[in-house]
Amino acid sequence: MSTVEEPGRGKASLFALDGLAWTVAGLLVVLLRYDFLVPAVVWPFTAIVVAGLVAGQFAAGFLLHLYRGRYLYGSIEEVRALGVTALIVGVLLGGALLVWMRQPAEALRSALSATAIALILMLVFRYVPLVFTRNAKEAPAASRKVLVFGAGWVGQQLISRMLNETQDPVFNPVGLIDDDVKKRNLRVKGVPVLGTLSQLNAAVEVSGATELIIAVGRADAPLLRRATDAGTAAGLNVLVLPELDKVLQGASRIRDLRDVSIEDLIGRQPVDTDVKSIAGYVTGKRVLVTGAGGSIGGELCRQLAQFGPETLIMLDRDESGLQGSQLSISGHGLLDTDDVVLADIRDVESLREIFRRHRPQVVFHAAALKHLPMLEQYPEEAWKTNVLGTRNVLEAALDVDVDTFVNISTDKAANPSSVLGHSKRVAEKLTVWAANTSGRRYLSVRFGNVIGSRGSMLPMFRTLIEAGGPVTVTHPEVTRYFMTISEACQLVVQAGGIGRPGEVLILDMGEPVRILDIAQRMIAMSGEFIEIVYTGLRPGEKLHEELIGADEVVERPFHPQIQHTSIGSISPQALDLDGWIRRLRPAEEVAPGSVLGREGELQR
Repeated sequence: MSTVEEPGRGKASLFALDGLAWTVAGLLVVLLRYDFLVPAVVWPFTAIVVAGLVAGQFAAGFLLHLYRGRYLYGSIEEVRALGVTALIVGVLLGGALLVWMRQPAEALRSALSATAIALILMLVFRYVPLVFTRNAKEAPAASRKVLVFGAGWVGQQLISRMLNETQDPVFNPVGLIDDDVKKRNLRVKGVPVLGTLSQLNAAVEVSGATELIIAVGRADAPLLRRATDAGTAAGLNVLVLPELDKVLQGASRIRDLRDVSIEDLIGRQPVDTDVKSIAGYVTGKRVLVTGAGGSIGGELCRQLAQFGPETLIMLDRDESGLQGSQLSISGHGLLDTDDVVLADIRDVESLREIFRRHRPQVVFHAAALKHLPMLEQYPEEAWKTNVLGTRNVLEAALDVDVDTFVNISTDKAANPSSVLGHSKRVAEKLTVWAANTSGRRYLSVRFGNVIGSRGSMLPMFRTLIEAGGPVTVTHPEVTRYFMTISEACQLVVQAGGIGRPGEVLILDMGEPVRILDIAQRMIAMSGEFIEIVYTGLRPGEKLHEELIGADEVVERPFHPQIQHTSIGSISPQALDLDGWIRRLRPAEEVAPGSVLGREGELQR
């Protein structure tokens, strides 16, 4: 957390004021003790004691970080540190007076008096001017009047930063909005709580605000939608803070406030990451990621790099994608290091040689073909990459005794109705087979649509809107689950630390979102009139996706946002491309002995 100092007062000036407080306190105690008739012989000792008090205040304050920028100006933590510092100096003063006076009662009385006076003066010098400054301060004409939604810690820090901007302040906070009725009488640095979201219109009339800033640290998508809709209805421009992690790290500034994006409204999920469980299986280990040049694989690599693996091997058949991932992690895209591997997971021998050379201990398998309509036309390609490719990676991992294997799956594997769903379901079952074979932690992680991934819906909608439309939607009632790439990868990495052998872990995606609502919001945010055209559901496509299969039983034993379930397994020897293709073609007869069951799943 970054600190906030009172305008015009740096750390040196604060120490000068504290030193002045002790000087005044020391002199006043001496004057009162001698009824303002101080013998000349006392003054040299008094000067030495006062100098010692000032030096003691600096030393104690430095050790407690009082003058090193640890505390937020005016915070309870700073007041507590100031009190502890005064107490330390007072104890030292009492000891010195006891040695000089040899009168314990008098020494104690003088030390207590000086300490109390000094502490009161330090508080007065520091904080009383702040009250008058706040009350007398007029916001520059150019600053924008804002309401802050959220009177908690994040909102309070934001108010402090706004009020302490000394050069060209952008925002002038005129009120707080909070749905907690217990905060209705709260004031933060003189800024009052004006009501709840339902009272936003009245708050706007009272304050004259033109903008609403959402300052809720763990705001999920539904809350952001509700606040945004309320702000828009009240005629306010709505802004949002960066993610809480960036605020806590001090990486965000007031000028980082930005307009609410469509990604915020449909995918922003608060993720609580247990760093210890992650560090236990990633830190100091050899980690390999397949599909590292893709959207999900690349983000996985960036997040894994933060946990200090011994080596991070990035594998993909897309050289441009690998270059982008290396550039984002290493700061260069030279592609001349051993940790960047160009290979295709369809190539059995190449994959086996790579695993034997690098001997990874942890593998994240993100390489896959994922476009549903394309795979409906070319099911053999889905088989070669999603099924056989996964088999190849699993067998290579088993060959070198990989400890942890995380297979990235999809919600389309639950009750599959498409080629993509069937192929990923088989990949999940192959992973279960590998777990049963090795007894090691081989598991799958299943989640829905990832916002902003390459070729996903949002970039396509933006392109269509920029081109003037029309925006194509398959069906007015179609819904999907959404999560941002960052959020999905956080939970994938977390899942690798808590998953048990053979499990399928299902990430909590929140409530499904209607695609039509997204299209309408994006069009409204563009300010243009764009037509929406319905094209009809494509072959294999569901109206509503599912995260959990009909025969799956789930539990949440470790993490509130991760469900665990178990499914059957299939061995590589049972794979049958011909039977698989025939079962995916309803007009053709399924051959006796096909390994596909009635619902299109591969059975044992």
